[in-house]
Amino acid sequence: MAIGTWGTNAVDWEERIDMDRLRRERLARLKDQLERSSLGAVLAFDFANIRYMTATHIGTWAMDKFIRFALLCRGGSEPIVWDFGSAARHHQLYNPWLDGPNRARAGISVLRGAFHPDAGIAEELARKIAAELAERGLLNAPLGVDIAEMPVLIALQRAGIQVVDGQQLFLEARRIKTQDEISLLTQACAMVDAAYEELYEFLRPGVRENECVGLVAKVLYDLGSEYVEGVNAISGERCSPHPHVYSDRLIRPGDPAFFDILHSHMGYRTCYYRCFAVGSASPAMRDAYVRCREYMDMAIAAVKPGATTADIVSLWPRAEEFGFPNEEAAFALQYGHGVGLSIWEKPIFSRLVSLDHPEVLEEGMVFALETYWPAKDGWGAARIEEEVVVTADGCQVITKFPAEELLVAGRRYYAVGGPLPLERDAQSHLNTKAGRGEK
Repeated sequence: MAIGTWGTNAVDWEERIDMDRLRRERLARLKDQLERSSLGAVLAFDFANIRYMTATHIGTWAMDKFIRFALLCRGGSEPIVWDFGSAARHHQLYNPWLDGPNRARAGISVLRGAFHPDAGIAEELARKIAAELAERGLLNAPLGVDIAEMPVLIALQRAGIQVVDGQQLFLEARRIKTQDEISLLTQACAMVDAAYEELYEFLRPGVRENECVGLVAKVLYDLGSEYVEGVNAISGERCSPHPHVYSDRLIRPGDPAFFDILHSHMGYRTCYYRCFAVGSASPAMRDAYVRCREYMDMAIAAVKPGATTADIVSLWPRAEEFGFPNEEAAFALQYGHGVGLSIWEKPIFSRLVSLDHPEVLEEGMVFALETYWPAKDGWGAARIEEEVVVTADGCQVITKFPAEELLVAGRRYYAVGGPLPLERDAQSHLNTKAGRGEK
């Protein structure tokens, strides 16, 4: 199947996303990783891992509560999920791949400590897991756990279970995407394309960053988004340094503005920056954008199977070249990360780690590449991000809203001599040595 957005509805006259195949192939990848590991079983509390393993979902309200858990044992066993209250009954009725009541059960964790410690919730959870391991002769084998609250971790250890890191196993399974995962990720990007179209029409002096966030969220939810995880809206002097959070700042003429849209479509995320100038762009801002785009284009051109994360990050500037003392201080400005059921998966691209610990790129990987460059006026900055799918001989970009050059949003202004130029120095803050390019 070629990479495409397809329709989001199922039809009888065209093959689109095959949800049964999606469920089967994800679980098969996880089982394969487990069989090739030294672990006896893996226990998941992270919602993305639970969804990958069991194809269950109870909403995003509970993602930070660690209230659900799921177990997969080696030897051909099928996963078991213990779920929140009536959700377990719902799974029994509507999730036939969980085989009725046997593998969809009621159970709960410690509600991030809200249960009274003497209630024995953690101990009961450990008892459930120990019973399943003992039944399969795995009680003495290591149990991989992705994320664990301290009371649960202690209870599992007191039950005689050797607990080890299981997150790496999950992320290895999720590293290469299936064709249906790639289609869902592409659909998710298409929804953000539409959000940027609306945002471009909306941007003008007088609107606030938070209004832009509200507009984007409405567009995405109207299109069927499952969850708007976040919208970074950054403008004006807030662009440098990048604060990674929106505010109520009023956008003004000549402002740079960049946005990152993160949402979930059937579980599959986006991380998708675009950068604009509002009304007009200064020469310093245009230069920053050109340089930011060059770093992006060089990185995309280097993506192919067999290349490494070190090959990519070596094309990007060192932290000291754009005003930071070291790579840790500049982390995530020149950056790349896998995208799937969460926004930061394998592989990771950063000069902080990739030069010494390179990861090989493989066909079927989906990741985002992010570049940043501050303007020489000391005020603005450019930020661009593209999501790519690694193909047999290169990669395909699935973020389609135009970003080859800096876009100017907002009303076109006219003076008596005709339209004002879209590139102009007309802001009082530029009357400085930095703004004039002087040292």
